[in-house]
Amino acid sequence: MNGAKWAVVTGASSGIGEHLARGLAARGHDLWLVARGTEALERLAKELQERHRVTVRVRTCDLADPAARGALTEELAGEPVSVLCANAGFPTCGPFSTNDPAKETAEVQVNVVALHALTQALLPGMLARGHGRILVTGSTAGCQPVPTAATYAATKAFANSFAESLHVELRGTGVTCTLLAPGPVRTNFYLEGGIQDLQKHAFLAWLTPRRVAEAGLRGMAEGRRVVVPGPVAKAQYLAGRHTPRALLFPVLGAAVLPLFRRARGGTGGTIPNRQSVNSRKV
Repeated sequence: MNGAKWAVVTGASSGIGEHLARGLAARGHDLWLVARGTEALERLAKELQERHRVTVRVRTCDLADPAARGALTEELAGEPVSVLCANAGFPTCGPFSTNDPAKETAEVQVNVVALHALTQALLPGMLARGHGRILVTGSTAGCQPVPTAATYAATKAFANSFAESLHVELRGTGVTCTLLAPGPVRTNFYLEGGIQDLQKHAFLAWLTPRRVAEAGLRGMAEGRRVVVPGPVAKAQYLAGRHTPRALLFPVLGAAVLPLFRRARGGTGGTIPNRQSVNSRKV
């Protein structure tokens, strides 16, 4: 690919983001790697440059910091970016009332505001050039409310809806937007949320970040609206979208939330039983 055209990957230091960067470099894309961890980014950049002979720029940025995020979006807006992988994000888990307020706010800044700001900065240039690809990492968690992960599920609901809406808006422009909505993936994501023990449960059919990233890159190249990798994630995605809340919340309460509580040492909170859910007409 022409070195004047860039692919930007946020959250590129590990997990799905790292493998998005690897997959893009293997396809010949020059890269901007964005994350908080400079050392991890520099190691990855060196490897990709040597292995694939691509140009890689490392851009350390805390996307939760409005000033740092603003400087990044202004800088990128002046570059001929052809691919944006808006992947950065993290969860908070546990009862909303007892979670760290600063971390809750940072979660919204990274998962929602940064996604919105980067897309807003880069989309006009893509449209002017008549070509571009946007890949948004949402989640199957964004298909339904998730008690004990209320903020995370809400931020991913934004990401899911935003990506699908843009997909339709952009038809015929030469620019596409694809939603990547994974389910359980073995990454540091669960350590960040304090629920790393959840990964002990094999029945969740955990996928590797490489598999998820490759599915997303293929779907993006094909201009697809939504990519949901793996059968468990597909089931979660469909159930979350179509199951009435009066049925969904009791299922979560009986089957899923106990896993969260055990993973957090019994601090995962509770949700109403079916009778109370029905009485509130949720």
